[in-house]
Amino acid sequence: MAATLKLEIVTPEAKTYSDDVEMVTLTGIEGEMGIYPQHMPLMTQLVAGEIIARKGAEVIYLAVGDGFVQITGDRVAILTDMAILAENIDEAKAEEARQRAESRLTEKITESEAAAAGAALAHSLAQLKVKRRTHK
Repeated sequence: MAATLKLEIVTPEAKTYSDDVEMVTLTGIEGEMGIYPQHMPLMTQLVAGEIIARKGAEVIYLAVGDGFVQITGDRVAILTDMAILAENIDEAKAEEARQRAESRLTEKITESEAAAAGAALAHSLAQLKVKRRTHK
């Protein structure tokens, strides 16, 4: 049996994903990284986008928001503000959210409102990227 990593993804609402996988691909602030078992310990920021986990022949796609990643030799722990499995993404709702956020960013708004709209835009773009990647 191949060596595995325990991938755990937690949001403020719930533990979104927890399973043993053979590889994880994610995007940190330094760029995209692939994590295999026995990876050197690392802690970094997670950038909104996608996580790809490989488990045997199965490939799992998740849309994620900003957050933090802690990697040890046998575990990848992710704390993020959003994590949604590809099959749970509603493409139409994500597209509506993208349009709303882009529209909001063109208005005269406060800095905190702009930050919230930017985060909403990043979330919707991550969901659309993952959902569109998994269309067959």
